[in-house]
Amino acid sequence: MLRVPFDHLDAALRQAMLRLGLPEDRATRCARLFAETTRDGIYTHGLNRFPRFSAMVKNGSIDVHATLTLTAGFGAIERWNGNRGIGNLNAQDATTRAIELARKNGMGAVALANTNHWMRGGAFGWQAADQGLFAICWSNTLANLPAWGATTPALGNNPLVLAIPRSEGNLVLDMAMSQFSYGTLASYSKRGVPLPVPGGYDKQGHLTQDAAAIEASQRALPIGYWKGSGLALVLDAIAAMLSGGMATHQFPQDPLQEVGQSQIFLVIDPSNLAAAAELNHIADGIIDSLRQATPIDPAKPIRYPGEQTLQLREENMRLGVPVDPDIWNQISSIEPTSA
Repeated sequence: MLRVPFDHLDAALRQAMLRLGLPEDRATRCARLFAETTRDGIYTHGLNRFPRFSAMVKNGSIDVHATLTLTAGFGAIERWNGNRGIGNLNAQDATTRAIELARKNGMGAVALANTNHWMRGGAFGWQAADQGLFAICWSNTLANLPAWGATTPALGNNPLVLAIPRSEGNLVLDMAMSQFSYGTLASYSKRGVPLPVPGGYDKQGHLTQDAAAIEASQRALPIGYWKGSGLALVLDAIAAMLSGGMATHQFPQDPLQEVGQSQIFLVIDPSNLAAAAELNHIADGIIDSLRQATPIDPAKPIRYPGEQTLQLREENMRLGVPVDPDIWNQISSIEPTSA
């Protein structure tokens, strides 16, 4: 694994985006989101996701010029069409609009249809929390998760983000509906390292820590067993119904053709309810209580959601961002896309 200064990573990604045909301002924003995701230690949805993003731009699944269009709205909720544009830019713009609605109404919701993979969903939770706002966001996906009691995928591994503002470090939970995302499974499989806990079933139906076996069976384990299965289903239903977009069962099974996602961005502005100092005091009390728990391993203290992100962000800015050498080389070899 190489370590590359953050500015070098950002610049290299920007050049790769330009060669893919992104307009300059969009190339700058998209590269920064990829770079920040990698900097924050979410390697599976940062640089490691870039080859698939590039392939989807080249096969026409992603329209690098498309932007959001408003299709309906009433009060604090609006429907927008992503027009199959760049997923992380669509999500960033949808969050920005939800923030505007929340500043005006106390709450704001954007239901986004016809978009693309948002890469790291947590980025949009951080976007809101950094401005002192709460956020709940989620997206549906193609069917890649078996329903509880089934052996074939029927549900999306629909990522869910909950973000809580706090001056000493936001609380941001960013989780898939499986015990491990498929990006994480691919990372463990490539390194030949067993998962820390069982993450799914092999082809014989046995729970396993072998990531490659789970990739082969396509039987990832839902979080909380039947509870995660149920949560995946209702997240898909709410996103598709409110946005008027596609549901999981309507996606093709080819990951390079996974376009048209439905997403929800809900933002809450607490400023008219309580002062920031009061909210921080409550959050600090919750975290202080968490710290009192006795860890299994004294060398691994209990963390709150988002704490490791802040630690990795500091470390990677200081030491350089870890990058996969193969993918790093691919970035510089991207051929310009014809207009």
